[in-house]
Amino acid sequence: MMSSFKKRYIIPVVAGAFLYVGVSFKEDFFEVAKQIEIFTTLFKELNKNYVDETNPGELMDRAIKGMLASLDPYTVFFNEQDVVKFKINNTGEYTGIGVLITRKEDRLIIKEPYKNFPADKAGLKAGDEIIQIGDVLLADFKDDASQLLKGAKNTKIDIKYIRQGKTNTAQIVLDEVEIKSVPFFGKIDDKTGYIVLAHFNKKAGLETKNALEQLKKEGAERIVLDLRDNPGGLLNEAVTICNLFVPKNEIIVTTKSKIDKHNNTYKTTKEPIDTEIPLAIIVNGRSASASEIVSGALQDLDRAVIIGSRSFGKGLVQRPIDLTYGTQLKVTISRYYTPSGRCIQALDYAHKDKNGIATKRDEKNYTAFKTKKGRTVYDGGGIQPDIALDETKLSPIAEALEKNDAIFNFATQYYYKNPNLGNTIPTISEADYQDFKQFLKSTKFSFDTQTELALKVTLAAAKKEQIDETITTEYQQLLTALQKSETALLDKNQKEIKNLIREELIKRYQYQEGLYLFYLKNNLEIKRAVQILNSPAEYKSILKM
Repeated sequence: MMSSFKKRYIIPVVAGAFLYVGVSFKEDFFEVAKQIEIFTTLFKELNKNYVDETNPGELMDRAIKGMLASLDPYTVFFNEQDVVKFKINNTGEYTGIGVLITRKEDRLIIKEPYKNFPADKAGLKAGDEIIQIGDVLLADFKDDASQLLKGAKNTKIDIKYIRQGKTNTAQIVLDEVEIKSVPFFGKIDDKTGYIVLAHFNKKAGLETKNALEQLKKEGAERIVLDLRDNPGGLLNEAVTICNLFVPKNEIIVTTKSKIDKHNNTYKTTKEPIDTEIPLAIIVNGRSASASEIVSGALQDLDRAVIIGSRSFGKGLVQRPIDLTYGTQLKVTISRYYTPSGRCIQALDYAHKDKNGIATKRDEKNYTAFKTKKGRTVYDGGGIQPDIALDETKLSPIAEALEKNDAIFNFATQYYYKNPNLGNTIPTISEADYQDFKQFLKSTKFSFDTQTELALKVTLAAAKKEQIDETITTEYQQLLTALQKSETALLDKNQKEIKNLIREELIKRYQYQEGLYLFYLKNNLEIKRAVQILNSPAEYKSILKM
């Protein structure tokens, strides 16, 4: 029987929830209450009886996070410390150093410094490895070390970093850091404007509007909107950006939930900037969430030609819910649907395979939908382009090289061997490519493709179980043969890998802006977009205008 405490406090809370959740939760009420009581009893008895001292906070934190991990990767629990970090990272009100960084073991690796921001002014470069911030050695600091690089404007922070094997020092003066949603826009040719939309922050709509209006003033009569690698952001900014190109009161996206109050329809609310200007949108497999709302809505409304490769397929909507004692739950509450009714979400976390991996429908089982003018489009997760460019997809070997930083690290070495290229566009010669392959050998680079990882796991299990040495030897021979095959793929995919190296090097010498300027004249997707926009007949035939 439930205690009087539970009768007083749990029942009223759940009863209030009936107003929102409805019958389904009411029917589960006994089961929920039963499981809560079982867990409460277990937790109490465990902490009281376990042979060693326990940490109740850590145990509960792991228990909750383990439970949520069985759902989807977006439903997460923030303990008190997590909430503080989350608020710091998302308010946009802090100062910082203006870099893209990643942590690797006991150091922070600078992946890309942004031009004229504090880190750049302090002389830091991509590839620098920060090992100490102030008096804090990162080897001894296991929390989020990037927080050590934030503070009040004009704060001076001394750091130690490793560059090409040598330890150096620098002082960074913190300043206001606001990363633009539109980091670049310009003219591809006299009549074609190009806008890069990298994020959907609170100024995304305004920055895109300003770029569009400026390009029109400069004579642009058609627009390429680049959403590649854009991970998404604020939903209302996605609607605002669509509103630049479509009339007021158009449905852009709907959200559907089991709770009625979370079922929403989002429409454009303002007068547009231009409903006629020809528009091409470029997406890839890393275009997600709000990027998919923009590309999917404008495809369904027959307002833009979509070019590239299928987008990521992140169509789950999260909402933060404050809990007791300063903790928080970010929970998936609904799914996104485009105007035609397509669900953006690709992976089905409600149906996982025997290995616990979320399933994805086979392409032959996709459902057909109709755009505003009757074109057939399909669901299946993400947005399938009108013009799919398979050659723009990364090969597995290129993905491995990027994932494991082989191209990044080679570019760092190349940069310091060739420091004076300046504004010259680097070219990757055959000799350079041979140097790259030698670099992989000298650093004993592991490709870690899925096949290689699976084989290594099997080999490790065989050794652990002391299987006959002959079998172990054969496994090792198979691994060696696989690695030789991977090496051969370096030559087979040489053109693709050379391009990736070149693009990484352009950022080293000319920052992001240099890469976008290079794209204007050399990028395959942009060239195809311009080709379509320059052919009114092809553009209209795709959109059935």
